[in-house]
Amino acid sequence: MNYRDSAFLALIVGILLLTVFALRGLDQAPPPTWGEVRTLIESRQVETVSVKDNTLTMVLKNGSTVTSRIHSLELFYEEFNDMLVEQHRLGIISEYDYPPDTTLPWWASFLPWIVVIALFVLLWYTMMARQSGGVGGGGVGGSGGANRFNRARTKTVNAEGKKVTFADVAGADEEKAELQEVVDFLKDPERYLQLGARIPKGILLVGPPGTGKTMLAKAVAGEAGVGFLSISGSDFVELYVGVGAGRVRDLFDQAKKESPAIVFIDEIDAVARQRGAGLGGGHDEREQTLNQLLVEMDGFTANEGVVVLAATNRVDILDPAILRPGRFDRQVYVGEPDVKGREEILKVHTRNKPLGDDVDLKVVAKSTAGFTGADLENLCNESALRAAKFRRAFLTMEDFRESVIKVLAGPEKKSRVVIERERKLTAYHEAGHALVLRALPTQDPVHSITIVPRGMAGGMTIHLPREDKSFQSKKELQERIAVCLGGRCAEELVLGDISTGAGSDLQTASHIARNMVMRYGMSDKLGNVVFDSGHDEVFIGRSMAQAKTYSEETANLIDEEVKALLDQAYDICKAILTRDRAKLDQVAGYLLEHETMDGETFEKMMNE
Repeated sequence: MNYRDSAFLALIVGILLLTVFALRGLDQAPPPTWGEVRTLIESRQVETVSVKDNTLTMVLKNGSTVTSRIHSLELFYEEFNDMLVEQHRLGIISEYDYPPDTTLPWWASFLPWIVVIALFVLLWYTMMARQSGGVGGGGVGGSGGANRFNRARTKTVNAEGKKVTFADVAGADEEKAELQEVVDFLKDPERYLQLGARIPKGILLVGPPGTGKTMLAKAVAGEAGVGFLSISGSDFVELYVGVGAGRVRDLFDQAKKESPAIVFIDEIDAVARQRGAGLGGGHDEREQTLNQLLVEMDGFTANEGVVVLAATNRVDILDPAILRPGRFDRQVYVGEPDVKGREEILKVHTRNKPLGDDVDLKVVAKSTAGFTGADLENLCNESALRAAKFRRAFLTMEDFRESVIKVLAGPEKKSRVVIERERKLTAYHEAGHALVLRALPTQDPVHSITIVPRGMAGGMTIHLPREDKSFQSKKELQERIAVCLGGRCAEELVLGDISTGAGSDLQTASHIARNMVMRYGMSDKLGNVVFDSGHDEVFIGRSMAQAKTYSEETANLIDEEVKALLDQAYDICKAILTRDRAKLDQVAGYLLEHETMDGETFEKMMNE
């Protein structure tokens, strides 16, 4: 326990003791009033009288003692002194001890309250100082004259005791090559300076969540072997105005002292959003913090030997001033890994896991298209948990297959009670998806079909891609809409009714159709025109100021084109399911009996 904690504990103990002393007399009998004192004296029941320290003490003839507080000695003297002196002369009172006047000044009665208030003020100050980083050793004006409340709460890369290098980062070869230049410059700057080269002042890592942006930044620090200061963008934003800007200054002051050094700001969009896009004024705390960050990165003060790395998945909302050359000179896109990258990532995450002979990570990589590095790490962990659940000494291929489905759709809910009518509806619904999926040439093969509830879904048709795709054609999107509507079409065709189970399918189909019309220019009537900004998420400041760029007539035409795409896809579904009605009944019957059908069984049934 340090000095500050000991002082804080002593302060608490002192306040508790004062409170105890102040309340110690609450459980005692109330002192007698002056009227009761007069009655005792006049009835000649008093044996001795003593006045000391403004307290009247009387011993009665029956042996009991009575005490009372005297607030005014002058008033007591006027009221009782003559009676007491007369009874003492007559021998009724054996002893009357009345000291000379020792009245305290008027302000003395306020001293206890002043002490208590002072202690509470000291307690409040101590708590505020502890919250802001402590007092003492530079509490107000520490190193460089910065208030400790404005100190940047940085962390070093090796805080967990493990050094991360590029060998720990898989599936990002091009990204590592871009960052390797920073590592080489920090290790040997003379080689670059002789050629007049300047290392980028800032590198922005952009990409979806879970793709390894933070891991890459840690690997850069581990490879370079230089100072590494890590901080989150949210650590700059505080309630008090000016704190964020002060922390930015302190962050770069720390980096300059450790130069050459790397500063890593995670989730920079928390502090570097576009100025003037908020609902507040132009001088709010967030904008002051951003202004200071802009100055530190490329202002009048040089930051030689300090490289700034930052990560975000919302580059579209960042202020343009921070994205210009001289601040963030490069943007490195860290995207979802391809099949080769996924296999390398799986190898990294299974290094400390015993694998069975049947495990083929190449096959697992092919079945996990669209998975990020974080998803693959979670997949490996779920597989290990499943193997431990069944008390196996190693992971099997079955563990990986089941974990892929669990990550995509959630765990099975076999305990849920489903009535027979809903089981039949779900079976035909999923069979409709599967038949339409198989009949359309651009779609992926069926991996498995189940009517066992998983997550929010009552059933599921899982199809895994044969290969990674960066783009989709108009025909692929049209057939994807048809796959979404296959379940609804099967319900109507077989049962003569439709249900709410197709709600999410209709939402997905409508979203694809609207994007085709408004974003991808895939409408014959509207042509190659984009009517949407392309931002899926709402950014309040920009969205409020953004006006529609098309007329009401165009909006009506967009709605008509979206509906036409959905109607065309529904007609395709109806034609396929009417043609293969016998197969639809056969697949649905198998699902009602076995609940789950794998892709091989489904393909065999369709080829009979």
